[in-house]
Amino acid sequence: MELLNYKTFGEGQPLIIIHGLLGSLDNWLTLGKRFSEQYQVYLIDQRNHGKSFHSDEWSYDRMVEDLEYFIDELGIENPILLGHSMGGKTVMQFTAFHPDKVDKLIVADIGPKFYPPHHKQIFAGLDAVPIGDITSRQQADDILKEYVADLGTRTFLMKNLTRSGEGFAWKMNLPVIKANIENVGEALSYHLPIETETLFVRGGKSDYILDDDWDEIEEIFPNATLETVDNAGHWLHAEQPEDFYNKVMQFIG
Repeated sequence: MELLNYKTFGEGQPLIIIHGLLGSLDNWLTLGKRFSEQYQVYLIDQRNHGKSFHSDEWSYDRMVEDLEYFIDELGIENPILLGHSMGGKTVMQFTAFHPDKVDKLIVADIGPKFYPPHHKQIFAGLDAVPIGDITSRQQADDILKEYVADLGTRTFLMKNLTRSGEGFAWKMNLPVIKANIENVGEALSYHLPIETETLFVRGGKSDYILDDDWDEIEEIFPNATLETVDNAGHWLHAEQPEDFYNKVMQFIG
């Protein structure tokens, strides 16, 4: 197996942070450095994302295996796991399989339920960018804007654009992600209630965790609590970082 790309800061109990779909560890640098004032923070690029390896295999089972290998290879003991969106599904699934390897769990704006694919417009925009022919980041953004009007979402996606030789390339493994996108919405697999102390944090403007979802979540995670970050959508940690930081620190501090 290959080791995931990562950065680490600070000292203390390990806190492993995992990004969501089409993201990278760079999305968490600011908050990660702040958490590192009290914890040893590990920021990870998941497979087919950021600077981690590309693979034709891409599912939660594989991402859980990647995380287990990462923890074992680096000798990380008693970590707190924090995952956003797809990363939240990864850390939930890891905890379901390896509860003895997790101290506490933080899940940012995702639930254990099934989510239907809903990124069609984003992928259409990414496909529309002639990645081998563009000569500037602005050129890519102008094309992407025709498909993704929201500036914040485009800024997030454009972080995947990197220089390659004299041109540009996407960091993520776009063909494999597109071909396996239904895997991202899979429901959590588990056999017994997951007793790990867990914090779910949702965005007040997001529809990823609804009030009606909470009964099912509590059945799976009986030691779970729910916090809401007001005036934030799905990217709650980027939209309201101070409130998100405070809610996490109240839980783990």
